[in-house]
Amino acid sequence: MYIVSDAVQRSEEIEIQEGTKEIIFSSPFNEKIIAWLRTHGFHESFIEDIQNEEQSVVYEDSDIFKFMVFKYFKRSEENPLLYDDTNIIVIITDEKLFFLCEEKDVIQRVVARFRRRYKKGDSIPYATYTIIDILIDATMNIVDLIDDKLEIIEDNIFAEEFDQEEIQKSLYFARRSLNRISKVSILENDVINKLYNHFPTSVRKKLKYEFIDLKEHLSFLINESKTYLDRTGYLQNLLMGFMSNKMNQTMQRLTGITLIFLPLTFIVGNYGMNFKYMPELEWKYGYFAVWVVNILIAVAIYLWLRKKRWI
Repeated sequence: MYIVSDAVQRSEEIEIQEGTKEIIFSSPFNEKIIAWLRTHGFHESFIEDIQNEEQSVVYEDSDIFKFMVFKYFKRSEENPLLYDDTNIIVIITDEKLFFLCEEKDVIQRVVARFRRRYKKGDSIPYATYTIIDILIDATMNIVDLIDDKLEIIEDNIFAEEFDQEEIQKSLYFARRSLNRISKVSILENDVINKLYNHFPTSVRKKLKYEFIDLKEHLSFLINESKTYLDRTGYLQNLLMGFMSNKMNQTMQRLTGITLIFLPLTFIVGNYGMNFKYMPELEWKYGYFAVWVVNILIAVAIYLWLRKKRWI
């Protein structure tokens, strides 16, 4: 458990202090946090909600708290372009801000960034803005990374230096990630609007431009993820076009080879017929003459196909 406040910057094992402003980073299964929530009027169904792995992006509030669920995207081990999301629970009370996540490494990353930005005297609403901004920035970095990967894939396709199966997998996983990011960003935009509208008027005035910044970043995320989603479709069509061209070229070469041997097969077929009176059979140079004719025909057709760029 990490606690950030005006007095303490970082700690592993610390009790939650009453009457003190604290930003607490921990797991939703932390017994100390669960006990604190129970003693401060949070019912069992609420505890079940924060521990539910299937929670979607949502905003809820009451007289004593504001409750939000965000998503943090982590790179999957299956593919560099596949990102899985994990729940981020944010609970706001008058004096406490809880950041709850099952993934310890996610908590460590967010805490490291939050500590660099936190200043003594920052209010709970401002600390909430800071955390949301960190989460959105992390997602924006992912979209930028996917964009860089798509550029590499496009270059490889044009250079015809690619593994078709590997690129197909990469584009599939990129589409999954971008589609999920787009949907989550739309839901998170709604959550941020509700959060801002449920702050007191004085808080809204102080944080007006901060929340405008959050909305602009989310709008950017939504638009960019949809743009890159379209780009993956374009790259899939481009890949299929290149594969189709390669197949056409292969079929042209096979057709060219067939055209070369077709007249030769016709000539040989004629001399394979069992007729008694065939003058060439009695001719001393008949065999060599047929060979010369075959070679001349084959060379002529080959040169013609080269001129037509069939082979």
